[in-house]
Amino acid sequence: MDRLSLNQRTTERWTVAEAVDGCVRAGLQWIGLWREPVQACGVAEAARLVAEAGLRVSSLCRGGFLTASAAGARAAALDDNRRAIDEAGTLGADCLVLVVGGLPAGSRDLTGARARVADGVAALVPYAEAAGVRLALEPMHPLYCADRGVLSTLDQALEMAAPFAPSSVGVVVDTFHVWWDPVVEAAIARAAGRIASFQVCDWITPFPADALLSRGMMGDGHIDFRHLRRLVEAAGYDGPIEVEIFNADVWAADPDEVVALMRKRYEEHVLD
Repeated sequence: MDRLSLNQRTTERWTVAEAVDGCVRAGLQWIGLWREPVQACGVAEAARLVAEAGLRVSSLCRGGFLTASAAGARAAALDDNRRAIDEAGTLGADCLVLVVGGLPAGSRDLTGARARVADGVAALVPYAEAAGVRLALEPMHPLYCADRGVLSTLDQALEMAAPFAPSSVGVVVDTFHVWWDPVVEAAIARAAGRIASFQVCDWITPFPADALLSRGMMGDGHIDFRHLRRLVEAAGYDGPIEVEIFNADVWAADPDEVVALMRKRYEEHVLD
Protein backbone atom coordinates (compact mmCIF):
# COMPACT_ATOMS: atom_id res chain seq x y z
CA MET A 1 0.00 0.00 0.00
CA ASP A 2 2.96 2.35 0.33
CA ARG A 3 2.87 2.91 -3.46
CA LEU A 4 -0.86 3.54 -3.83
CA SER A 5 -1.72 7.10 -4.90
CA LEU A 6 -5.12 8.78 -5.08
CA ASN A 7 -5.45 10.89 -8.20
CA GLN A 8 -7.62 13.82 -7.19
CA ARG A 9 -10.04 13.31 -10.08
CA THR A 10 -11.12 9.95 -8.63
CA THR A 11 -12.74 11.91 -5.82
CA GLU A 12 -13.71 14.83 -8.04
CA ARG A 13 -15.80 16.62 -5.41
CA TRP A 14 -12.93 16.99 -2.95
CA THR A 15 -10.91 20.16 -2.72
CA VAL A 16 -7.16 19.87 -2.28
CA ALA A 17 -7.53 20.15 1.49
CA GLU A 18 -10.29 17.52 1.56
CA ALA A 19 -8.32 15.16 -0.67
CA VAL A 20 -5.22 15.53 1.49
CA ASP A 21 -7.26 14.80 4.62
CA GLY A 22 -8.91 11.84 2.89
CA CYS A 23 -5.52 10.37 1.98
CA VAL A 24 -4.36 10.72 5.57
CA ARG A 25 -7.51 9.00 6.87
CA ALA A 26 -6.97 6.16 4.41
CA GLY A 27 -3.30 5.74 5.30
CA LEU A 28 -2.05 6.71 1.85
CA GLN A 29 1.36 8.23 1.25
CA TRP A 30 0.82 9.69 -2.24
CA ILE A 31 -1.61 12.01 -3.98
CA GLY A 32 -1.94 13.03 -7.64
CA LEU A 33 -3.10 16.63 -8.04
CA TRP A 34 -4.84 18.62 -10.77
CA ARG A 35 -4.01 22.18 -11.64
CA GLU A 36 -7.51 23.68 -11.38
CA PRO A 37 -8.17 22.73 -7.74
CA VAL A 38 -4.54 23.51 -6.89
CA GLN A 39 -4.96 27.00 -8.33
CA ALA A 40 -8.25 27.42 -6.45
CA CYS A 41 -6.44 26.50 -3.23
CA GLY A 42 -3.30 28.46 -4.07
CA VAL A 43 -0.18 26.65 -5.18
CA ALA A 44 1.88 27.54 -2.10
CA GLU A 45 -0.99 26.59 0.21
CA ALA A 46 -1.48 23.28 -1.59
CA ALA A 47 2.22 22.53 -1.23
CA ARG A 48 2.02 23.34 2.48
CA LEU A 49 -1.02 21.09 3.02
CA VAL A 50 0.66 18.18 1.25
CA ALA A 51 3.95 18.59 3.11
CA GLU A 52 2.37 18.98 6.55
CA ALA A 53 0.29 15.84 5.95
CA GLY A 54 3.45 13.87 5.13
CA LEU A 55 2.25 13.12 1.59
CA ARG A 56 4.13 13.21 -1.70
CA VAL A 57 2.74 14.31 -5.06
CA SER A 58 2.88 11.48 -7.59
CA SER A 59 1.93 13.75 -10.51
CA LEU A 60 0.47 17.08 -11.45
CA CYS A 61 -2.04 17.01 -14.27
CA ARG A 62 -2.03 18.54 -16.69
CA GLY A 63 0.17 20.42 -19.08
CA GLY A 64 0.18 19.91 -22.82
CA PHE A 65 -2.42 20.87 -25.45
CA LEU A 66 0.38 21.84 -27.78
CA THR A 67 -1.27 21.24 -31.15
CA ALA A 68 -2.56 24.72 -31.98
CA SER A 69 -1.58 25.93 -35.45
CA ALA A 70 -1.98 29.69 -34.93
CA ALA A 71 1.16 31.42 -33.65
CA GLY A 72 -0.64 33.29 -30.88
CA ALA A 73 -2.34 30.16 -29.60
CA ARG A 74 0.95 28.25 -29.65
CA ALA A 75 2.64 31.00 -27.64
CA ALA A 76 -0.22 31.02 -25.12
CA ALA A 77 0.00 27.24 -24.74
CA LEU A 78 3.74 27.41 -24.07
CA ASP A 79 3.21 30.15 -21.47
CA ASP A 80 0.56 28.05 -19.73
CA ASN A 81 2.87 25.04 -19.72
CA ARG A 82 5.64 27.11 -18.14
CA ARG A 83 3.20 28.05 -15.40
CA ALA A 84 2.34 24.36 -14.98
CA ILE A 85 6.05 23.55 -14.67
CA ASP A 86 6.39 26.20 -11.97
CA GLU A 87 3.41 24.71 -10.12
CA ALA A 88 4.82 21.18 -10.35
CA GLY A 89 8.13 22.42 -9.00
CA THR A 90 6.47 24.15 -6.04
CA LEU A 91 4.48 21.02 -5.24
CA GLY A 92 7.51 18.75 -5.57
CA ALA A 93 5.57 16.57 -8.03
CA ASP A 94 7.29 13.49 -9.42
CA CYS A 95 6.23 14.64 -12.90
CA LEU A 96 4.05 16.99 -14.89
CA VAL A 97 1.70 14.95 -17.08
CA LEU A 98 1.34 16.25 -20.63
CA VAL A 99 -1.95 15.53 -22.39
CA VAL A 100 -0.68 16.69 -25.74
CA GLY A 101 -3.93 17.85 -27.35
CA GLY A 102 -6.09 16.87 -30.30
CA LEU A 103 -6.59 18.34 -33.75
CA PRO A 104 -7.31 22.07 -34.00
CA ALA A 105 -10.87 22.88 -35.00
CA GLY A 106 -11.46 22.03 -38.63
CA SER A 107 -8.04 20.41 -39.11
CA ARG A 108 -7.33 16.97 -40.57
CA ASP A 109 -3.56 17.35 -40.44
CA LEU A 110 -2.64 14.72 -37.88
CA THR A 111 1.02 14.62 -38.94
CA GLY A 112 1.30 18.38 -38.52
CA ALA A 113 -0.35 18.27 -35.10
CA ARG A 114 2.14 15.67 -33.89
CA ALA A 115 5.03 17.73 -35.27
CA ARG A 116 3.82 20.77 -33.34
CA VAL A 117 3.69 18.69 -30.15
CA ALA A 118 7.30 17.65 -30.71
CA ASP A 119 8.30 21.28 -31.25
CA GLY A 120 6.43 22.33 -28.12
CA VAL A 121 8.07 19.68 -25.97
CA ALA A 122 11.49 20.71 -27.26
CA ALA A 123 10.74 24.33 -26.38
CA LEU A 124 9.66 23.38 -22.84
CA VAL A 125 12.46 20.99 -21.90
CA PRO A 126 15.10 23.61 -20.98
CA TYR A 127 12.60 25.43 -18.75
CA ALA A 128 11.52 22.18 -17.09
CA GLU A 129 15.13 21.07 -16.57
CA ALA A 130 15.96 24.39 -14.90
CA ALA A 131 12.96 23.91 -12.59
CA GLY A 132 13.85 20.29 -11.81
CA VAL A 133 10.55 19.06 -13.25
CA ARG A 134 10.18 15.90 -15.33
CA LEU A 135 7.75 16.08 -18.22
CA ALA A 136 5.64 12.96 -18.79
CA LEU A 137 4.06 12.36 -22.19
CA GLU A 138 0.76 10.51 -21.90
CA PRO A 139 -0.32 8.44 -24.90
CA MET A 140 -4.10 8.18 -25.06
CA HIS A 141 -6.41 5.56 -26.54
CA PRO A 142 -7.13 6.33 -30.23
CA LEU A 143 -10.71 7.12 -29.22
CA TYR A 144 -9.38 10.47 -27.98
CA CYS A 145 -7.06 11.27 -30.90
CA ALA A 146 -9.26 13.95 -32.45
CA ASP A 147 -9.95 16.03 -29.36
CA ARG A 148 -7.43 15.22 -26.63
CA GLY A 149 -4.34 13.28 -27.54
CA VAL A 150 -2.70 12.84 -30.93
CA LEU A 151 -0.18 10.46 -29.34
CA SER A 152 -2.06 7.17 -29.46
CA THR A 153 0.52 4.55 -28.51
CA LEU A 154 3.32 4.16 -26.05
CA ASP A 155 5.73 3.68 -28.95
CA GLN A 156 4.76 7.09 -30.35
CA ALA A 157 5.34 8.72 -26.98
CA LEU A 158 8.72 7.03 -26.64
CA GLU A 159 9.79 8.23 -30.07
CA MET A 160 8.90 11.80 -29.12
CA ALA A 161 10.74 11.51 -25.81
CA ALA A 162 13.86 9.93 -27.35
CA PRO A 163 15.79 13.16 -28.13
CA PHE A 164 15.81 14.11 -24.45
CA ALA A 165 17.31 12.67 -21.29
CA PRO A 166 15.01 10.19 -19.54
CA SER A 167 15.22 12.34 -16.42
CA SER A 168 13.80 15.26 -18.43
CA VAL A 169 11.09 13.61 -20.54
CA GLY A 170 9.38 10.38 -19.59
CA VAL A 171 6.13 8.66 -20.45
CA VAL A 172 2.94 7.76 -18.64
CA VAL A 173 1.77 4.15 -18.71
CA ASP A 174 -1.97 4.45 -18.09
CA THR A 175 -3.64 1.05 -18.19
CA PHE A 176 -6.84 2.52 -19.65
CA HIS A 177 -4.97 3.91 -22.62
CA VAL A 178 -2.47 1.12 -23.39
CA TRP A 179 -4.08 -2.21 -22.44
CA TRP A 180 -5.46 -2.84 -25.93
CA ASP A 181 -2.15 -2.34 -27.78
CA PRO A 182 -0.98 -5.65 -29.34
CA VAL A 183 2.67 -4.61 -28.82
CA VAL A 184 2.28 -3.18 -25.33
CA GLU A 185 4.63 -5.73 -23.77
CA ALA A 186 7.48 -4.78 -26.11
CA ALA A 187 6.68 -1.08 -25.77
CA ILE A 188 6.84 -1.18 -21.97
CA ALA A 189 10.14 -3.05 -22.13
CA ARG A 190 11.42 -0.37 -24.51
CA ALA A 191 10.30 2.27 -21.99
CA ALA A 192 12.85 1.16 -19.38
CA GLY A 193 14.13 4.27 -17.67
CA ARG A 194 11.43 6.43 -19.26
CA ILE A 195 8.37 5.51 -17.19
CA ALA A 196 7.49 8.57 -15.14
CA SER A 197 4.02 7.52 -14.01
CA PHE A 198 1.95 4.34 -13.81
CA GLN A 199 -1.79 4.94 -13.63
CA VAL A 200 -4.52 2.33 -13.20
CA CYS A 201 -8.24 2.21 -13.83
CA ASP A 202 -10.46 -0.18 -15.74
CA TRP A 203 -11.98 -0.21 -19.23
CA ILE A 204 -15.70 -0.70 -18.74
CA THR A 205 -18.44 -1.58 -21.21
CA PRO A 206 -20.85 -0.44 -22.41
CA PHE A 207 -19.37 3.03 -22.81
CA PRO A 208 -21.38 5.91 -21.34
CA ALA A 209 -22.60 8.68 -23.64
CA ASP A 210 -19.62 10.83 -22.59
CA ALA A 211 -16.53 8.80 -23.51
CA LEU A 212 -14.43 10.87 -21.10
CA LEU A 213 -16.34 9.30 -18.20
CA SER A 214 -15.73 5.72 -19.31
CA ARG A 215 -13.13 4.70 -16.73
CA GLY A 216 -14.04 2.20 -14.05
CA MET A 217 -12.78 0.96 -10.71
CA MET A 218 -10.26 -1.86 -11.00
CA GLY A 219 -12.11 -5.16 -11.33
CA ASP A 220 -15.19 -3.67 -12.99
CA GLY A 221 -13.89 -4.12 -16.53
CA HIS A 222 -11.49 -5.97 -18.77
CA ILE A 223 -7.88 -5.02 -17.90
CA ASP A 224 -5.27 -7.40 -16.49
CA PHE A 225 -3.59 -5.03 -14.03
CA ARG A 226 -1.16 -7.52 -12.54
CA HIS A 227 0.27 -8.29 -15.97
CA LEU A 228 0.83 -4.63 -16.76
CA ARG A 229 2.22 -3.89 -13.29
CA ARG A 230 4.73 -6.70 -13.63
CA LEU A 231 5.78 -5.34 -17.03
CA VAL A 232 6.43 -1.82 -15.74
CA GLU A 233 8.33 -3.19 -12.77
CA ALA A 234 10.44 -5.37 -15.04
CA ALA A 235 11.20 -2.15 -16.95
CA GLY A 236 12.57 -0.67 -13.72
CA TYR A 237 9.61 1.35 -12.48
CA ASP A 238 9.14 1.20 -8.71
CA GLY A 239 7.30 4.47 -8.12
CA PRO A 240 3.73 5.27 -7.06
CA ILE A 241 0.74 3.53 -8.63
CA GLU A 242 -1.91 6.17 -9.19
CA VAL A 243 -5.63 5.49 -9.49
CA GLU A 244 -7.27 7.99 -11.86
CA ILE A 245 -10.97 7.43 -12.56
CA PHE A 246 -13.36 9.61 -14.56
CA ASN A 247 -16.79 8.13 -13.90
CA ALA A 248 -20.05 9.87 -13.01
CA ASP A 249 -21.16 7.14 -10.61
CA VAL A 250 -17.81 7.15 -8.81
CA TRP A 251 -17.92 10.93 -8.55
CA ALA A 252 -21.46 10.82 -7.12
CA ALA A 253 -20.49 8.35 -4.37
CA ASP A 254 -19.18 9.28 -0.94
CA PRO A 255 -15.47 10.04 -1.49
CA ASP A 256 -14.32 8.20 1.63
CA GLU A 257 -16.19 5.11 0.44
CA VAL A 258 -14.57 5.49 -2.99
CA VAL A 259 -11.11 5.58 -1.42
CA ALA A 260 -11.90 2.55 0.73
CA LEU A 261 -13.08 0.63 -2.34
CA MET A 262 -10.02 1.81 -4.26
CA ARG A 263 -7.73 0.35 -1.60
CA LYS A 264 -9.64 -2.94 -1.63
CA ARG A 265 -9.64 -3.29 -5.42
CA TYR A 266 -5.97 -2.28 -5.61
CA GLU A 267 -5.10 -5.13 -3.28
CA GLU A 268 -7.36 -7.59 -5.10
CA HIS A 269 -6.51 -6.73 -8.71
CA VAL A 270 -3.17 -4.90 -8.87
CA LEU A 271 -1.01 -6.48 -6.19
CA ASP A 272 0.15 -10.10 -6.21
